[in-house]
Amino acid sequence: MAHTLDMVNRDPNNINNHLKSAFDDVFAEPDGTHSIDCVWALAYNCFSGCQGFWYKLITLFCGCFIACNWGIVFAFEVFRQVWYDTPCLRLCAIQCSPSQKCWTIFLQCCLAPLCDACGMYWNNIKINHIK
Repeated sequence: MAHTLDMVNRDPNNINNHLKSAFDDVFAEPDGTHSIDCVWALAYNCFSGCQGFWYKLITLFCGCFIACNWGIVFAFEVFRQVWYDTPCLRLCAIQCSPSQKCWTIFLQCCLAPLCDACGMYWNNIKINHIK
């Protein structure tokens, strides 16, 4: 499975679009209520610097282990579905096939004509609205 890694767009499917956490996504001063420009600029630099530093530090120490864990979890999940769930569902479909055929014949022979007759009966009802 050849898959190229996009080092620029790291969320091409917008999986974590709800986690926007840039300064502008977190802080906003409404019109008429503004801090001093140097405070706003310093807050931006502090927020961005701290967020970048701590995110990189945490991912440096934990990212590979967590990615390995999730790789194992998804491998087991796919394994279970491929080698257990799908064959079980197929077996169930094979075992239920005779019952499905019997019920289909019964419903088409007995219930379908009854529903058709009721439909024709109720179709002839006229409702007049008088104001």
